[in-house]
Amino acid sequence: MNRNGGNELGGKEVKVANKRRIGACESVLRILALVLTLSAAVILGVDKQNKVVPVQVLETLPPISVPVSAKWHYLSAFVYFVVANAIACLYAALSLVFLLANREGKGITGLVVVVVDVVMMALLFSSNGAAAAIGVLGFKGNSHVQWEKVCNVFDKFCDQAAAALVVSLLGAIAFLLLIVLAAKRLHNK
Repeated sequence: MNRNGGNELGGKEVKVANKRRIGACESVLRILALVLTLSAAVILGVDKQNKVVPVQVLETLPPISVPVSAKWHYLSAFVYFVVANAIACLYAALSLVFLLANREGKGITGLVVVVVDVVMMALLFSSNGAAAAIGVLGFKGNSHVQWEKVCNVFDKFCDQAAAALVVSLLGAIAFLLLIVLAAKRLHNK
């Protein structure tokens, strides 16, 4: 027994167990980030809705029924959202393969992975902010600039976009937890 209450060999066993546990947590978080960002990109990437909307041209004439479509690629913020989630998904897959092949993650390679994790987290949070801003406009409109709300007409489209946003936020949080895990690993050294 040493003065810390454990035996000499036990301390090394604890360090090895902690490395394995951190490695397993990192793998699980990367898989989670991959699945969540892929899901968010697909959910919004297939989002579209068609409606027939009555349009009043003149007050003396009856309304004209016009078919209208809502598609994700009509809004640049949604395009940015889908592309950002696809990039984060691709990176999560590549980093998972890289880290499984290179278990040590020491030196410059480990640092590069952490830096790109930070970039992916920032990319996801910024795309989520852009998509959320458009979502709020669609849900509430903006009376100051005469932008009418559209979610009362395209309810399925807005619900699916909101679901994609929540899933992507969870993916961004997974990247945030990867960064916290890297900081903990650095602190333990």
